Amino acid sequence: METVYIECYSGISGDMTVGALLDLGADREILINGLKSMNIKGFKINISKIRKNNLEACDFDVVLEDEEESEDYFKINRNYYDVCKIIDESSISENAKNISKKIFKIKAETESKIHDIPLEIFNFHESGAVDSLVDIVGTAICLDNLKISQVIVSEINDGHGFIKCRKGMIPVPVPAVAYIADKYRLKVISTNIEGEMVTPTGAAIVAAIRTGGKLPKNYKIKKIGLGTGKRIYECEGVLRICLIE
Repeated sequence: METVYIECYSGISGDMTVGALLDLGADREILINGLKSMNIKGFKINISKIRKNNLEACDFDVVLEDEEESEDYFKINRNYYDVCKIIDESSISENAKNISKKIFKIKAETESKIHDIPLEIFNFHESGAVDSLVDIVGTAICLDNLKISQVIVSEINDGHGFIKCRKGMIPVPVPAVAYIADKYRLKVISTNIEGEMVTPTGAAIVAAIRTGGKLPKNYKIKKIGLGTGKRIYECEGVLRICLIE
C-alpha cells in the first residue's frame, strides 16, 4: 500500500484532487468507467493538461448540462441516503464505495448542520449533487486504483474576504469549510489572497481520508501529481500530491 502527502498551499477542491491523482498515475479508463456506472445524467468529463503560472497540471473538468436544456432532470433532489444508493449500485470497488460514502457523509452532515435541517430530510439540489458526486467518487476511485492507504495532509491555505452565493455574500472560509475544519481539526490558514481557495468538497475529502498530519523525518518522493482548479488567483491554484516512502 502507498502513502501520499497532500500539499494544500493553493487550497483544495474536488476537481483539483481528482486531477492531481490522475497526474500521479491513476488509470483514466477505470475512473471514467466507474463514474459511468453510477448511471446519473447531467454531466460530461473533460480531462486535459494545462499550464498555470508555468506549472503543467491535470485539469479534471466536470461539465454540467444546461439546466434549461435538462429542466425536468434538474428538478430532482436527493438526500444522503439516495446518494449512498447510487454509489452502492455502481460497479466501483467496495473500497472505493466506502471511501465515497465516508466523504459524502461528512459533506452531508455539514450541510444539514449549517442549514439546520435533519440529515434524513436534507436534499441536495441535483446540479450540486452531481458535481459533488463526480468529484467525490472520482477521488475514491483514484485512491483505490493507486492503492493509497496512508494520507498525510499539510496546512490548508484559504483566502479571505467574502464570496457571492445564491443567498447573498458569505465569509471565507465559507461556513461549511469552517465547520469541517473545526470538527475534524484541519489546520486552515487565511492568506492575503482574496476569495475562496478551499471548497466544502475539498475540505470533506481531506477530513475523510487523512491518516496523519506530519511528514516523517526522513522520506523519499517517488512521484508528484499536480491538479488544477478553475479559479484564477495570484497563487498557482494547483494542488500537489506527492507519493512518498
